[in-house]
Amino acid sequence: MKKRTLGNSGLEVSALGLGCMGLSFGYGPATEKQDAIRLIRAAFERGVTFFDTAEAYGPYTNEEVVGEALKPFRNKVVIATKFGFRNGKPTEGVDSRPENIRAVAEASLKRLHVDTIDLFYQHRVDPNVPIEEVAGTVKELIQEGKVKHFGLSEAGAATIRRAHAVLPVTALQSEYSLWWREPEESILPTLEELGIGFVPFSPLGKGFLTGKINEDTSFDKSDFRNTVPRFSEENRKANQGLVDVITTIATEKQATPAQIALAWLLAQKPWIVPIPGTTKLHRLEENLGGAEINLSEADSTNIAQALAGIDVQGGRYPGEMQKHIDR
Repeated sequence: MKKRTLGNSGLEVSALGLGCMGLSFGYGPATEKQDAIRLIRAAFERGVTFFDTAEAYGPYTNEEVVGEALKPFRNKVVIATKFGFRNGKPTEGVDSRPENIRAVAEASLKRLHVDTIDLFYQHRVDPNVPIEEVAGTVKELIQEGKVKHFGLSEAGAATIRRAHAVLPVTALQSEYSLWWREPEESILPTLEELGIGFVPFSPLGKGFLTGKINEDTSFDKSDFRNTVPRFSEENRKANQGLVDVITTIATEKQATPAQIALAWLLAQKPWIVPIPGTTKLHRLEENLGGAEINLSEADSTNIAQALAGIDVQGGRYPGEMQKHIDR
């Protein structure tokens, strides 16, 4: 697996990371603990050195699984986790008060079996706490040796600039994929200017870009995609054209749609590190194959042009979650 550096931070990670959320949270019943540990370790054996979790995934259980799985390889991996929800529950709203940031850091250190958190993201911007205060608190944690790098998630350009002025931001984690390209407008230019890495979550469109989901697909009752407007039966049908285009390109490249979607992201900037998630070994291997596909600038342009006329239908979050997105 090739390596990439997140911006100017010097933090080197595998070109593709592993988003671990789905093993415990969000996409139906949690994966049995030993199976989840096996999958995480299989990713490490295949060259993945960047693992993403959060206290909110569970809450808490995902950090515990990730911590146990990576304990034998601690000095060979980078583990990212997050703070910023009240009691670790997104449904209870945001909480980035300094005392909560500190409490989360202490708890995450224990659950992850680590002495230092490699990358500590604010999970969502808290409008009630100035971002300067958030950055200042993380700066203190870095000085205390409890955190190495600071990150933001779903933050707008102005917030990124304000935070970065207090403490260099190593990475921004936000959604970015062939079916959500809004970051290209102001986020990517800001990150490039400031020397900040970008970690796209949902790089496969929450599974839609794999080509394995269509209008007839049914999700487990605990799968949050049931509440996402973009995944309504009507919108899945309307958005199928996007997948059809990607599938055609994938066939020409002797690859899968998922691999093309990941290769396209990797081709955008050398400081972009997507974190696809999965619960299945064969999907893990398929995703990692995306890092082996080199798309030329012409390829990337052709893909973008082929998709330019397609208007993706449906919001990417239900209404109550949309309010946590910083602009």
